[in-house]
Amino acid sequence: MTKLREVCRLIRSKNAGPFELTFDIMFAEEKTYLEAKALNYINRELFAAIYGVKLEDVKLYAYDPAISFKITIPRLIVSGALGDSDVYGCQQFAPLANLEIPTGSIA
Repeated sequence: MTKLREVCRLIRSKNAGPFELTFDIMFAEEKTYLEAKALNYINRELFAAIYGVKLEDVKLYAYDPAISFKITIPRLIVSGALGDSDVYGCQQFAPLANLEIPTGSIA
């Protein structure tokens, strides 16, 4: 197994308005991205499980020109509302950094 952060040049999260979070997972090398894409480990089910949202609310796109995945999910607490601990949504990527992905032939 390989940690996602070991094969990516950038993993980030941010607000996509006050009601949604968006995540960017950008791989360092095209070969690794294509292998990860073929494994289908980064998928809607994974995000629904990690972030506690409904599967039908997870939007996931693979973007080959940028060798990256873009994922959007609803925020569980509206940005800036009482109980929100991350107004900008920039700390929500943390569970992804140490995510272990099947190595297969990755890295």
